[in-house]
Amino acid sequence: MQHTAATPSTAAALADQDLHYFREGTHTALAGRLGAALHPGGEGARFAVWAPNARAVSVIGEWNGWQAGAEPLAPRADGSGIWEGDAPAARHGQSYKYRIVTAAGQALDKADPYALLAELPPATASRLWSLDFDWNDADWLAGRAERQAAGAPLSIYEVHPGSWRRDDGQFLGWRALAHALGEHVQAMGFTHVELMPVTEHPFYGSWGYQTTGYFAPTARYGTPQDLKYFIDHLHGLGIGVILDWVPSHFPTDAHGLQAFDGTHLYEHADPRQGFHPEWNSSIFNYGRNEVRSFLLSSALFWLREYHFDALRVDAVASMLYLDYARKHGEWIPNQFGGRENLEAVHFLRMLNAAVAHEQPGALVIAEESTAWPGVSHPAEEGGLGFSMKWNMGWMHDTLKYFGLDPVYRRHHQGQLSFSLVYAFNERFVLPLSHDEVVYGKGSLLGRMPGDAWQKFANLRALFGFMWGHPGKKLLFMGGEFGQGREWAHEGELDWAQSREPLHEGVARLVGDLNRLYRSEPALHARDFSSEGFAWVANDDSQASVFAFLRKGEEGTPPVLVVSNLTPVPRQGYRLGVPQPGLWRELLNTDARDYGGSGVGNQGAVQTEHHGAHGQSHSLVLTLPPLSTLMFRLESDAHAD
Repeated sequence: MQHTAATPSTAAALADQDLHYFREGTHTALAGRLGAALHPGGEGARFAVWAPNARAVSVIGEWNGWQAGAEPLAPRADGSGIWEGDAPAARHGQSYKYRIVTAAGQALDKADPYALLAELPPATASRLWSLDFDWNDADWLAGRAERQAAGAPLSIYEVHPGSWRRDDGQFLGWRALAHALGEHVQAMGFTHVELMPVTEHPFYGSWGYQTTGYFAPTARYGTPQDLKYFIDHLHGLGIGVILDWVPSHFPTDAHGLQAFDGTHLYEHADPRQGFHPEWNSSIFNYGRNEVRSFLLSSALFWLREYHFDALRVDAVASMLYLDYARKHGEWIPNQFGGRENLEAVHFLRMLNAAVAHEQPGALVIAEESTAWPGVSHPAEEGGLGFSMKWNMGWMHDTLKYFGLDPVYRRHHQGQLSFSLVYAFNERFVLPLSHDEVVYGKGSLLGRMPGDAWQKFANLRALFGFMWGHPGKKLLFMGGEFGQGREWAHEGELDWAQSREPLHEGVARLVGDLNRLYRSEPALHARDFSSEGFAWVANDDSQASVFAFLRKGEEGTPPVLVVSNLTPVPRQGYRLGVPQPGLWRELLNTDARDYGGSGVGNQGAVQTEHHGAHGQSHSLVLTLPPLSTLMFRLESDAHAD
């Protein structure tokens, strides 16, 4: 069981109960107990740091001229390894570090693992800070569980704050981003923004995935209060906010967690367990109780203190497998001789249970790229307990298929339909994320085959297929208007390009898809249930046509999704449907408003009493080239 307590309003000492839970590995609210806590009025502060193998610890900072020994901390007599003490001259906003003397006599200057704010990189010291803020999002939080329920629409706009938009080359702060980004996301119809990691990180080029500040938002975009304003403002617009959180590894920067007290405190000592060969970083020791308390407290801190609505947990696969990115002989099997990291499994189950217990309605989403069973199943059923899981298989297969010249697609029909074999094994999010538009992969638009017209048509058809497919949606910034070049974190999106006609057409389509997805229960209510999906036709490989039904709860009309993924318009294409009547054309990615050719079905099609695809009635459709269409059963009043 996980344990929490209210964040102390004053610099109170660690209670015996806190120490017990910390050492047990079940504490979820260590911020304010470990780290620095200002005394009432902001004059003076109490410091507490876990460094069990240190010979001496002192606080060095602006108020004492960074003099070692001027502010010594004392070890607690309880054997917890915690050093603590007061600094009466310390003030709000001042910078500090811990001077740690190791058992071997080496002096290390370390940032505070529990710091609430850090200096602006490349500076690396921690800063004394309070988190006072007047929130205005009570109504949002009260209705959050319903908005984020399994049957609710979830369409996520993934954002890197430093490169979404800039002001004369400079970062926008959180308050400016709140208004500019909030307006954009609201206009585009997304339900949520997902922030790539905004926990403090020394290297901007890591995009936040090399985290040093597990309780500190990066100073690049402002103060903690500025970030709270951003979230509060988006909540006021009806937009949820997701934090990308990284408990899988941490960088080896000298001021960080690596060898914190001269020993391998947070990471495994054996490099076969403690060093990440893919990212040249350190791996947390999930079997150490105090480390679990640190990570659990970090996760709950962002949900509790900053009102984030969900955590997206990065690189879960690297946590689950002891042999991840390792060759034979480079890893240590578990106690049963297997490759599963049992300690990480235990931690992830604890994490998900703690969030469900303390923050009901909040989500925890796994970026997990393997076939590990039950990632989004309850722990009591043998699962990991995540709310949802990214569908990486769908992403890879879909992008590979759409990257083919249409003349070859008839040989790869199963590549696009295969995702439906396992679509309901997990609660899936369909991601077209930042990872797919970097490192020479090109933009989504650039990955489409053909001339310029065909590239845009393919991209529009892909988006239509994605929004029709079961699963929640995620799109990385720039994709919503079909940016031509791949993402570059040192600049901003090509906003001038977004105003060009074909790019405006893509943006108009994505906005309409989001609004349709939100308004049609058939497109979201049963995203995670096989009862919400039925193939109509997935075997016409010669024409590269796919057709399926999405179904909501009883009493709601079904939606028919049809994709023609060749540049050939098809007249008189017959598809069976389960109910007679008038089927309204809700969306056509080939519409002129989106930059298409305008081929379509004049708004609606009436069924014929002619059997097809195992159904007694059928529709005779015009399928535009490289397109996705959506139809809703409007009425059976004119059924024959």
